[in-house]
Amino acid sequence: MSISLQKKQTISLAKEGGGALRKVVLGLGWDAAKPTGFFGKLMGNTTEIDLDASCIMIDSAGKAADLVWFRQLESKCGQVQHSGDNRTGEGDGDGDDESILVSLSSLSSDITSLVFTVNSFTGQNFSAVANAYCRIVDAENGKELARLNLSDQGNHTGLIMAYLKRNGDNWTFTAVGSVCRGRTAQDISREAVGVVA
Repeated sequence: MSISLQKKQTISLAKEGGGALRKVVLGLGWDAAKPTGFFGKLMGNTTEIDLDASCIMIDSAGKAADLVWFRQLESKCGQVQHSGDNRTGEGDGDGDDESILVSLSSLSSDITSLVFTVNSFTGQNFSAVANAYCRIVDAENGKELARLNLSDQGNHTGLIMAYLKRNGDNWTFTAVGSVCRGRTAQDISREAVGVVA
């Protein structure tokens, strides 16, 4: 059964039968918030929300070594892959609007952390977003391991969702849910790197 994470909560990604997971998927889902008030309901929900999931890869020196996002869908090493840009919030069959596949067992040992962020490229703030979440899934069997509710509405345009951190041969997953400002992961990369320091 999946764990519903609270902010700052950490779980180990070791398999129940022993050993570490080899591949995981970070899934992000959201909807446009329903209109409120008389005129909002009269006009209907015509707003599309373009949120962008990104992965900042951090090396052993604590520096951002690579960035996987809508402008670069695969890491230089090929071990982190983005599903592609979703500009509306209309999800696929399992509800994720964007996802990032990580081959943990094949990552260079110099990569010690992976920070996952989400930004509103169009500059709409999160008061226009509803039902937002991120989840971590075992990519080999499709089992959801943990989920974090990201539906804190407000004037922010970005969130540092969570991070994976190497712990020997295993990885831990930590929920962050920290609000920030910036239209892209590049805009918040210094802040994102700081969460794992």
